[in-house]
Amino acid sequence: MIPAALFGSVWSDAFRPYEFQFFRNGLLVATIAGALCGLIGCYVVLRSMSYIGHGLAHSIFGGFAASSLIGVNVFLGAGIWGLASALLIGGITRRRPVGSDAAIGVVTTASFALGLALIQIFGTTGQNADAALFGNVLGVSTTDVWVIIAVTIATVGAIAVSYRRLLFVTFDPDVAEVSGVNVALTDGVLMAFLAAAILATMNVMGVTLIAAALVLPAVVARLLTSTFSTMLWLATVIGAITGFVGMNASYHLDVASGPVIVLAGAIVFVFAFVFAGSAGRSRVAHVGHVG
Repeated sequence: MIPAALFGSVWSDAFRPYEFQFFRNGLLVATIAGALCGLIGCYVVLRSMSYIGHGLAHSIFGGFAASSLIGVNVFLGAGIWGLASALLIGGITRRRPVGSDAAIGVVTTASFALGLALIQIFGTTGQNADAALFGNVLGVSTTDVWVIIAVTIATVGAIAVSYRRLLFVTFDPDVAEVSGVNVALTDGVLMAFLAAAILATMNVMGVTLIAAALVLPAVVARLLTSTFSTMLWLATVIGAITGFVGMNASYHLDVASGPVIVLAGAIVFVFAFVFAGSAGRSRVAHVGHVG
């Protein structure tokens, strides 16, 4: 039997962080951000674009540093920078023989390196660079909450309206192009929402860990189902749960929120990988060839 006093103490400690506005803001953003990353991550993973999620997050850091230096709004400056990087990658890729992986590596690492160099030389006048890199719940404001809500609503709306087109482009872009679907425009819209999601979650996840938040929920969902529509909502739920659990754990462990959220997702992945069986592992091995 657990003494009532001890149980009361544990219960009080568990809910103590909810007394603070910054934690409630961070928890809300982490939960919604996890759901958003899980949703977009399905398209990223199934199209074998995991590397661009990683690269775009790093590229946006260059925009963060430049915006902070010249005094431009960080969301606006980094967002424009990230979208420009995505378009540049697409332009380079279409001019063979440079492959998409090489183009992503060149553009995004150069942008990330530029951001680090600018901060080393000039410092920052706004948000802390470590918080942008690794996430910091103390930096989450009420504005961040509304931003992530707005981005999530816009993303869900866009996916609902373009569901069939996105599905077609995701599974067979060549046939989609022949059938009259503007694949380049569809890719551009997806990249724009991906960049917006990265920006909106930067304070909680940090740019170095956002790629994991995009990939892990989608891969876990892929282990558990072979149906795309089920994968979408399952990845969204898994992302939300890992964001919620990771944020709570980060407070009690006194560790930056980003790493703990990613570790929570990794633990879920391990359990899913062990119990999904050979069929689930086969689905992940053949990701990008889903029916």
